[in-house]
Amino acid sequence: MNGASREALAAARERFDALTDNTAVEATKLADELAAVTALLDREVSLRRVLTDPAQPGEAKAELAARVLGGQVGGETLDLISGLVRSRWSRSRDLVDGLEELANAADLVAAERAGTLDSVEDELFRFGRIVSSSSELRGALTDRRASVSAKTGLVRELLGGRADRVTERLVIRLVTHPRGRSLEAGLDELSKLAAARRDRTVAVVTSAVPLSDRQKQRLGEALAKLYGRNVHLNLDVDPEVVGGIAVRIGDEVINGTIADRLDEATRRMAG
Repeated sequence: MNGASREALAAARERFDALTDNTAVEATKLADELAAVTALLDREVSLRRVLTDPAQPGEAKAELAARVLGGQVGGETLDLISGLVRSRWSRSRDLVDGLEELANAADLVAAERAGTLDSVEDELFRFGRIVSSSSELRGALTDRRASVSAKTGLVRELLGGRADRVTERLVIRLVTHPRGRSLEAGLDELSKLAAARRDRTVAVVTSAVPLSDRQKQRLGEALAKLYGRNVHLNLDVDPEVVGGIAVRIGDEVINGTIADRLDEATRRMAG
């Protein structure tokens, strides 16, 4: 997002955080209602365009949203949506993207309250790695011919009893309503959103062998010092690394692997 949409989403996040700081608000119910409105506006393009029309007064758009959604969602959800449609958006689709983010964030609030947010982060990362390594599984989860119930059943078969309930809910929502994204990209977005709940940076660490607890601690401390904030480590093992580690944070790669050093030495010799 850029311009007006970025500002609108930032304001929506502030309202969302203020709302969910109140533990009396049912986070799971909020997530379900926001997800339902996301699906509605994703389908109803004309309604979405009216609700983001910059020529219409914000209050008029809020009143329209109240008429359309009244009785179908709770007061907290309607207040959030009213604030969203009063704001100015660069593209109508950005409104739906913002709603979807808030729906996912509400589920993560539920995990945070239950003390399982760390587990959800790790499970999303591990599931992403499984999907990346299995074309058959990816194909089954992204098959456009498969029904919503079939995809939901497959995710529950894979994760039911093995992962946190919030992880299962997030993955089901993603595979049944991908909204044009690849499964891997969607899982990556969810992982980053989970990390943002605790104002942390996610580092994907690839090593030839599993790191010891002491190594993980030292690496986490070093990265925290480098970036000025806590860094959550998502650990992956790749024997082709040969030795050392490679760390990816966003688009930045810190490569300290033996294989990388050998490649660099080879390039220097060739030069």
